[in-house]
Amino acid sequence: MNRCLVKFRRVRPGHGIPLPCYMTQHAAGMDLCAVLDEEITLLPGERRLIPTGIAISLPDGFEAQIRPRSGLALKHGIALVNSPGTIDPDYRGEIGVIIINHGTEPFVVRPGERIAQMVFAPFVRAELSEVAELDDTARGAGGFGHTGT
Repeated sequence: MNRCLVKFRRVRPGHGIPLPCYMTQHAAGMDLCAVLDEEITLLPGERRLIPTGIAISLPDGFEAQIRPRSGLALKHGIALVNSPGTIDPDYRGEIGVIIINHGTEPFVVRPGERIAQMVFAPFVRAELSEVAELDDTARGAGGFGHTGT
């Protein structure tokens, strides 16, 4: 199993909200909790930035991906607007999660509620090289639905 050391800082100490953690032994993502002073109600179609109360310091070459929680999506229609969100290794501000209510009923976000998950992943920085022509492939420029399925 690969590991990386991620340093963190509590941006909103004193809330008593659990730190991000893996909920099972083989979980890929750490659950992130809402750090709120009071409940927030999201009406259908409404989106809000929900604070997590933490800032992180990632090793160079790693990102943190902020992803939705499948249970919230299935049960309540809650999704992330920019999914996955990317936390770059040079960002030091508080992690916020932009959630949206795609459901048909208002959804209440409570302090301490698990609202998203954070997955750590290495990344590669590309070097672009401009060319006059690209190499041919069987697919070519075939776009959405090009295989007929």
